[in-house]
Amino acid sequence: MLGIVPASPHLLDQPTLAGRFVGLEPLRPDHLDELVAAATIDRSTYRYTWVPADRDGMAAYVDDLLAQRSAGSALPFAQRRLDDGRLVGCTRYMNIVRWAGRPAPDEVEIGGTWLAADAQRSAVNTEAKLLLMTHAFDEWGVHRVALCTDARNTRSRAAIERIGATFEGVLRSHRASYVAGEEGQARDSAMFSVVRADWPTVRSALQQRLAPTDG
Repeated sequence: MLGIVPASPHLLDQPTLAGRFVGLEPLRPDHLDELVAAATIDRSTYRYTWVPADRDGMAAYVDDLLAQRSAGSALPFAQRRLDDGRLVGCTRYMNIVRWAGRPAPDEVEIGGTWLAADAQRSAVNTEAKLLLMTHAFDEWGVHRVALCTDARNTRSRAAIERIGATFEGVLRSHRASYVAGEEGQARDSAMFSVVRADWPTVRSALQQRLAPTDG
């Protein structure tokens, strides 16, 4: 069961989550070189996503995420593919919101997700989302898990829809764009969610997608 760090009511203990295909490890500085290796296999799908391309950039990225964890605003994970033991990307809980007067979150966003080219469109992403949503709904008791992406990112939108999230609309000029040449500009974000009433159906569908097939 997740507890609260005594130093602050806003800092959450971070779990290690593991399934059959992927393990989600709390991000650490010593993940750096493995993340650089994962991020440089093939960068053709990273147009809309912040994925550093070299060691210095990745070091700054990891430092920033660890600072967010210390501030209580995010819980970042490294994603380890279990069949070969390789780190294949990152994901995180972010925009952790409390409004019901309890220490656990009432709403979280799953975001900042990227995967190495050879781990994309595999069971890794599906199971990672299942693990993160299971912890959010069943341990924290959240009311809502949000997911969002650059509105132009049709690949990411399709992936979010495949996990069973509901499209809620587009927020204009919502966040910073990560597209090269658009530094300092705002992007429109496609917004999705899974709410508590949706969760049993979404969980069942994800578990079915991950179930072993005969033969």
